Amino acid sequence: MKKKRIYGFVGPTASGKTALSLDFAERLGGEILCMDSMQVYRGMDIGTAKPTAEEKARAPHHLLDVADPKESFSVADYQRLAEPFLKELPVPVLVGGTGLYLKALSLPMELGATVGDEAVRRRYEEVAATQGNEALHALLEERDPPSAARLHPNDVRRVVRALEVLELTGRPISAQVMPTYEDSPYVFTLFALDWPRDVLYQRINLRVDRMMEEGLEQEVAALRDAGVPENAQSMQGLGYKELLACFRGEMTLPEAVALIKQRTRNYAKRQLTWFRADKRIRWLPADETHFPKIKDIIADMEESPIEPGN
Repeated sequence: MKKKRIYGFVGPTASGKTALSLDFAERLGGEILCMDSMQVYRGMDIGTAKPTAEEKARAPHHLLDVADPKESFSVADYQRLAEPFLKELPVPVLVGGTGLYLKALSLPMELGATVGDEAVRRRYEEVAATQGNEALHALLEERDPPSAARLHPNDVRRVVRALEVLELTGRPISAQVMPTYEDSPYVFTLFALDWPRDVLYQRINLRVDRMMEEGLEQEVAALRDAGVPENAQSMQGLGYKELLACFRGEMTLPEAVALIKQRTRNYAKRQLTWFRADKRIRWLPADETHFPKIKDIIADMEESPIEPGN
């Protein structure tokens, strides 16, 4: 039995994923699933580069504005909301740069076959909540170094699961057979645009300038005035935390903008490292002529129509 195919446009911020995904979805009848850890929050539009009303009119969009910015939103929350769309949509198109979300959708929900214990799991989740993800990951590194080397500190759900299995069985989860992408009920066809590093950084700088012109400062102030705590998960997003520091008088507005650009460039570098390691992704050369190679690929796909579930 053939596995259902899931399409995706991934890669670093400001690389042009939205434009390509819309072209793809329009041509092939796809529906877009947001795969961005900040675009899930309501009221956070400018700083997250959320699709505009005009862009959303070109293809159905899902998983935007599904969380209150006052509340936390986990990888597990995203997986729970996204999986029904993967099953039900004829042509799902993932769009975003949150690698942990892609990983969560690509691998089976549970790590290992050991039955869980809610009390044990909550105890480890409390460590992450009170001491931070790095402290939780340090526990795993001490007790199960191979698993710690494989799991990112921000992948809290799987770090907790690894610690839970070790406590319940006395054996590290790294000694068990781990799920792979081949175990997924889906086949992921993934694309990313490969910009020269200096051009990508220039695109990031221009995007930040455009966000400021569009009213990012006012958006952050409105969220603060609406009662969103400064330490909320949502307010740790790029652009939001720097402007909050500016509001507190810790830096000037030009300094905050420069810091947003620098941190966004650093984030893009980390995204590139993450996605380069995923051998499923097809990297395509990008340029300023609206990506003709992608259009050729889309045209080829049109000649071989996608059948739902294949």
